Amino acid sequence: MIPNLDPKKMQSLMKQMGLTQSEIDAERVIIEKKEGGRLIINNPEVLKIKIQGNESFQITGEVLEEKFDEKDIEMIIEKTHCSKKEAETILRETGDLAEAILRLSK
Repeated sequence: MIPNLDPKKMQSLMKQMGLTQSEIDAERVIIEKKEGGRLIINNPEVLKIKIQGNESFQITGEVLEEKFDEKDIEMIIEKTHCSKKEAETILRETGDLAEAILRLSK
């Protein structure tokens, strides 16, 4: 930010540059990674920034990383004889291989 600049002037300058930002009221942000697993951001502060038609997001908060891969899903299927979709769903819900197997075994 530019020091000693009135917030209203800053908004005006941002608008002239084609930049707008708005806050998004979110409880949680989940990012699913290609290689398996997820990043979960709890209590996030999310800013949506639009610059000349392009949108981007700035996210800060408490980050947790869930790691699992195809081997975990295969093990759940082997132990519980459930479908792949059920295995993926319960693993995402629990974030824990052993807990997923226990829940599906009941």
